[in-house]
Amino acid sequence: MDLNECLAEILIKHKLTISTAESCTGGLLSSKLTDISGSSAFIKLNLVTYANDAKMHMLRVEESVLNTKGAVSEECAFQMAKGLYELTKSDICVSTTGIAGPTGGGVNNGVNKPVGLMYSCIYTPEKFQIYKILKPSDTPRIKMKELFTEEVLTNIINFIQDLA
Repeated sequence: MDLNECLAEILIKHKLTISTAESCTGGLLSSKLTDISGSSAFIKLNLVTYANDAKMHMLRVEESVLNTKGAVSEECAFQMAKGLYELTKSDICVSTTGIAGPTGGGVNNGVNKPVGLMYSCIYTPEKFQIYKILKPSDTPRIKMKELFTEEVLTNIINFIQDLA
């Protein structure tokens, strides 16, 4: 069974809804979730908020966070997921923000942010978890997005199982 099929089964079993706010995965997580027939039973809303402006206006990510910590940060991932919850009231809200490469890595406000770095947050009103994911920087972009997405799906499954 694929990760997305396993997650769908868990969401349906526990009668949970999910929403996603993606940046670096560019909708791949949403695509994986909607590959499941009947996914409208558990998906509320999926957004691709690639630009900082979209993160601020759609998800209420604070401009000061983007200016001081950057879009690729724990703080941004958290605010994306929390903002998504405020927008949707989904049981599970998931964000992704990172650098899929091959360009874009470097030092931001004194912090090294290499290609292959991603932060993801899984948010519920009761609990949240932020994940730092690091993949090899020489991974081709499309493969990087696939690796990020697979790890996020695994993290969601584990997060829900820990709640149960």
